[in-house]
Amino acid sequence: MNWFSGSVLGIESSCDETSAAVTVDQMVKANIVSSQAELHRQWGGVVPEAASRAHVEAMLPVLDSALCAAGISAPDAIAVTNRPGLVGALSVGVTAAKALALTWQIPLIGVHHLEGHILSVLADRIEEIQFPHLCLIVSGGHTELVRVQEPGNYQILSETLDDAAGEAFDKGARLLGLGYPGGAKIQEEALAGDPNRYKLPIAIPKDPYHFSFSGLKTAVLRLTEQEGDHIVIADAAASLQRVIVEALAIKVEQALEASGLKTLTLVGGVAANLALRSRLQEVAQQYGVAFHTPEPALCTDNAAMIALAGSLRLARGERGDASLDCSLNQRL
Repeated sequence: MNWFSGSVLGIESSCDETSAAVTVDQMVKANIVSSQAELHRQWGGVVPEAASRAHVEAMLPVLDSALCAAGISAPDAIAVTNRPGLVGALSVGVTAAKALALTWQIPLIGVHHLEGHILSVLADRIEEIQFPHLCLIVSGGHTELVRVQEPGNYQILSETLDDAAGEAFDKGARLLGLGYPGGAKIQEEALAGDPNRYKLPIAIPKDPYHFSFSGLKTAVLRLTEQEGDHIVIADAAASLQRVIVEALAIKVEQALEASGLKTLTLVGGVAANLALRSRLQEVAQQYGVAFHTPEPALCTDNAAMIALAGSLRLARGERGDASLDCSLNQRL
């Protein structure tokens, strides 16, 4: 695997984290993240206009912190998330990246946010991860099973018909009165709960190519209406977490059986969920495949994964220029 020769500054601003990182080959030298979770908690979710303003305020301090932490005054190249995401938020990062690339006269490359997640498992690795492999991407807006043939070559095997797994966590948390961000709140409450207390559906579409989580929101709503003040929040959170995790695990099992791939990776914000990590480790052991997932700090949105993906693209000779712009294209 060929990496860009030199340091790469990564910039990520696709949603509600402003992040800058510096990598050299697979090694992460710095990874600074400024979260907007407290800002958006008052609204129960991300407000795009507020996110964009917060990115503008945080961008320069985050960039300065990353360069200082890495011990460099300027990188040898820049990689920036330019798709998909909130267009206003993306534009803050892309504008900063183009200005810095022009000022420093260094190469620039745009990176797909999901490619960053897929390649985040390569960070700080001594051992090699086998290609091709099966990758489960789970985040607030995405739930996909991807065949990763090699870096830059991806085939989507399964995707969601409606809500993503992260949305199921967030909407369920909102219905249970747990607030934002939902995934972390559900996991916290579930630690003390009985996952078999409430019978929620495990949504498994008949065809192997799709996930579906929209019906789960309706089931949680009905549960809260039926139980009223008698509902045990910890048990409801644990029950919700169990069915989301199991739905994901079942689809992974189907994909492993159909593909015959011998390595499984788990990436994305929801990959930080301990119950999901544990369950997929069990699946991997059952099928005799290797299992890899990034450390939790590299699961949520961060610039280190963008720098890693950018480094591989730069090493292949790919370059961006002043025409680089944001894109809402979801496809890899």
